[in-house]
Amino acid sequence: MPDEKRSYRSAAWFAKTDKDGFVHRSWMRNQGLPDHVFDGRPVIGICNTWSELTPCNAHFRQVAERVKRGVWEAGGLPLEFPVMSLGETNIRPTAMLFRNLVSMDVEESIRANPIDGVVLLCGCDKTTPSLVMGAASCNVPVLVVSGGPMLNGKYRGQDIGSGTAVWHFEEELKAGTLSAPDFMDAEACMSRSAGHCMTMGTASTMACMVEALGLGMPHNAAIPAVDSRRYVLAHMAGRRIVEMVRDDLRIAQVLTRQAFENAIVVNGAVGGSTNAVIHLLAIAGRVGLKVTLDDWDRLGRNVPTLVDLMPSGRFLMEDFYYAGGLPAVIRALDQRKLIHRDALTVNGKTIWENCQAAPNWNSEVIRPLEKPLVEHGGIALLRGNLAPDGAVLKPSAASPHLMRHRGRAVVFENIEHY
Repeated sequence: MPDEKRSYRSAAWFAKTDKDGFVHRSWMRNQGLPDHVFDGRPVIGICNTWSELTPCNAHFRQVAERVKRGVWEAGGLPLEFPVMSLGETNIRPTAMLFRNLVSMDVEESIRANPIDGVVLLCGCDKTTPSLVMGAASCNVPVLVVSGGPMLNGKYRGQDIGSGTAVWHFEEELKAGTLSAPDFMDAEACMSRSAGHCMTMGTASTMACMVEALGLGMPHNAAIPAVDSRRYVLAHMAGRRIVEMVRDDLRIAQVLTRQAFENAIVVNGAVGGSTNAVIHLLAIAGRVGLKVTLDDWDRLGRNVPTLVDLMPSGRFLMEDFYYAGGLPAVIRALDQRKLIHRDALTVNGKTIWENCQAAPNWNSEVIRPLEKPLVEHGGIALLRGNLAPDGAVLKPSAASPHLMRHRGRAVVFENIEHY
């Protein structure tokens, strides 16, 4: 139903009865849209990073359709638009070179079009920070739907993790303990469903950061990509973004300092990627908050790593979801008062309201506070003559002998020299 109380941003395009309004509506009508969808209802942009060159995001057409169902159901008008898709899987030398470019793509796409609120479809490593950065600069209502992790890799009766097992296989191949045909056979065993890496690499980490920041619905981080509940989450996200527009709940109201401090703590608890540091600093800057390396050290260094997940531990994201997912981790962290309970999330509830009753179904995967995987597993800040401006270390994934080391420093001028 049209909202009679408020006039939305999209009204500047579609509500006018003059030549401009005629032109904007007329062009949209060539897609088969009836005239009643221009009755003043919220226009919801669905920012899609679908690409067959980004295998992590190759299922996003289906995810977008589920978001649209929810938007229509709640009385909004869903309009899907593409932005450059960054796949760390194929882009050389690294997708990081283009993160800021994509954030500009997202920002200008939102600013230039009749969009009242936006759902961001994120998956592979850099798609999450780039989309959130761009949307944050516009300060519109924003809800993030992550694509979800692949199913656990299965090879010779064992679980194998994407981005981790390949290194072991390569060493075994070189040593002659794994044949070339068996090495090749492991490819399809490692990546056997839609979704991003099911290890706690950057993709899974940033999905966790989205949920910890309050930008995603509960369980956004861990539902496997091919689990039907991922589509339910997308559908409900479509419904919710319409409500957020009507309530004028904008991204800056969610991305508070409390939200970033929660995310830093959660990153340590899940054994998150060091890449989260540069991405969260960039996102904070987009909403005018100064989050520094010292904040990561102060808040995160002594956080216990509770999630026993590769590369730090034994399990994978599919196991993490079945164990209770991120809500169970947040509930455990609250026992040490490490979480700002009052931080607002996109579903209109506080993070504590979302997590206070969260069960932990597997204490091997999500360990109790008194039995962590690593006692001090959060990102640690290092300073010295090799890194005077600071460097970061992920203690949860570092072998114990690396925590104190003396040896020759080998320095390379460039990647070719390396």
